[in-house]
Amino acid sequence: MTTPQPPLPSPLATALRQQWAIVVVIVICTLIETTLSLGDIGLLPVGRVRQTVYEFFGFWPGLLGRWTPNYPLQPYTMFVTYSFLHSGPVHLAVNMLTLYSLGRVVLDRVGTFGFVFLYTAAVLGGALGFGLLAKTTSPMVGASGGLFGLAGGVLAWNYVDRFSAARRLWPVGRAVTGLLALNLILWWLMDGLLAWQTHLGGFLAGWVAALLVDPRSIVAENQGDSPD
Repeated sequence: MTTPQPPLPSPLATALRQQWAIVVVIVICTLIETTLSLGDIGLLPVGRVRQTVYEFFGFWPGLLGRWTPNYPLQPYTMFVTYSFLHSGPVHLAVNMLTLYSLGRVVLDRVGTFGFVFLYTAAVLGGALGFGLLAKTTSPMVGASGGLFGLAGGVLAWNYVDRFSAARRLWPVGRAVTGLLALNLILWWLMDGLLAWQTHLGGFLAGWVAALLVDPRSIVAENQGDSPD
């Protein structure tokens, strides 16, 4: 008598188990933006929902100076909380699709811990970049600092792999140039309201964090494993 084999897990269950860190970020951001959007159209029993949440959890450069915070830890927690807020459903959708796309690449390279470390470093770096460079009293929200950090990490690894294999580095330079051009175009389309400082800080932090997590070259490692 043969023992029945347990059913194989579904592809969805496998993906959720492997990508749970990405899913957690997407779920939190989506739940928050859904609540804020419901408040925008008056379906919640309280008013000024979005404005109040921004006041408490957005990134306010003035709090790095002489502004009085709403609660004692706000000047510190805002370095993270801003990344879970968005300006609307479209902003959320674009960022979450980008997060899922880039996040999977990072997970494949360094796993869950590496993804969490890199993304967190990028979020903090994005906030620091905005706090140091932005000349505004308006709040900053969005996950784009973390997203540009993921892009920076992927490009850092690409650079290391190409350099080790003595391959042309121009594709990395072209990608960086493309990101710069994208920021310039969006900055122009948005009448200067784009938080490019966050993108820059996140990108640089992600590049450095990626090399701290995994400074190896996949190409060199594979060559080392092959017989002489």
